[in-house]
Amino acid sequence: MKTLMTSCAAAALLATGLSTATIATAGAQTMLDGGESVDMVLLPKFLGILVFDQANEGAMEAHAELENPGELLFLGPTPENSVAGQIEIMTTAATQGQGAVLLSNNAGDQIVPAAQAAQEAGTRVVTWDSPIPSGDGEDVFVAQVDFGSIGVVMADMAHSILGGSGKMAVLSATPDAANQNAWIAAMEEALEDDKYADIELVDIVYGDDQAEVSYNRALALVDQYPDLGLIMSPTTVGIQASAKAMQDEGLCDQVRVSGLGLPAEMVSYTMNGCAPEFALWDFRDLGYLTYYTAYGLATGQLTGEIGESFTAGRMGEYTIEEDPSREGARRILMGPFTVYTSENVEAAAQ
Repeated sequence: MKTLMTSCAAAALLATGLSTATIATAGAQTMLDGGESVDMVLLPKFLGILVFDQANEGAMEAHAELENPGELLFLGPTPENSVAGQIEIMTTAATQGQGAVLLSNNAGDQIVPAAQAAQEAGTRVVTWDSPIPSGDGEDVFVAQVDFGSIGVVMADMAHSILGGSGKMAVLSATPDAANQNAWIAAMEEALEDDKYADIELVDIVYGDDQAEVSYNRALALVDQYPDLGLIMSPTTVGIQASAKAMQDEGLCDQVRVSGLGLPAEMVSYTMNGCAPEFALWDFRDLGYLTYYTAYGLATGQLTGEIGESFTAGRMGEYTIEEDPSREGARRILMGPFTVYTSENVEAAAQ
């Protein structure tokens, strides 16, 4: 078993009187040496989204903790140019000799050639939040939670909000967002269970993860389906825009909103009943864990093989495993996520 340990953690153990040799052999651990210079790029779907800023905060925390003298660049395209922009940044990273690119993919498999070229140039490609669907061009995917479980949680929230019966629609991000597509597919599979027999999924639309577009798409859904009871939006931009649209139009008693959102952005909509339940995980932790993974790979202290385990600083031990949803791909499963209601959202929003 291989385990990563920060230099800070090692120092703490040495302070207790343990020798370096004892630390290295305890639990069959292989220490991760901090201080190696590796340039990396954190590449979100696009800039201007709070959860991606939070992921960058987590990555910066890990960057400082590992005392990496190299650069950590936070680069992303605009929402309007996300696919082409991500491909361009990936291509540039390879030509610049970046040690790793940390990618939240919004380009589907269109990014595969650029990602493979980056790997051939010696750049490690670690995806987070949203993987490369085929797994080609990707060393490992850091999954926030198990994608199948997200589908069940969304189905359960729909069942709770609709009282077990009613019509719902999905307002997603973009058609090429691999994570969104996987979550929606998992929810559709969950809805086939008899428990959800009286819930009808009437439509799936896309707001391009832009607030104004998502707002208008939410209103268009209400116009198209007068008896709609719920908009499920598995994107922080979409859920906030949908809730605001229902609030502005005085429709919260008729059409509720749920999905994946940030407590700080959703607290008012949850407390006034527009979005009675939603879920999410910690994006700072996701950025932190992704950085540790990429640093280990880029410095050669991790091979990326299935079964390899490591310690990611304050977050503890993780193991690289086969991705059950993508044949031949590998993932690291972070977890957990939290369902927010009026009982816990105010405390989480602080």
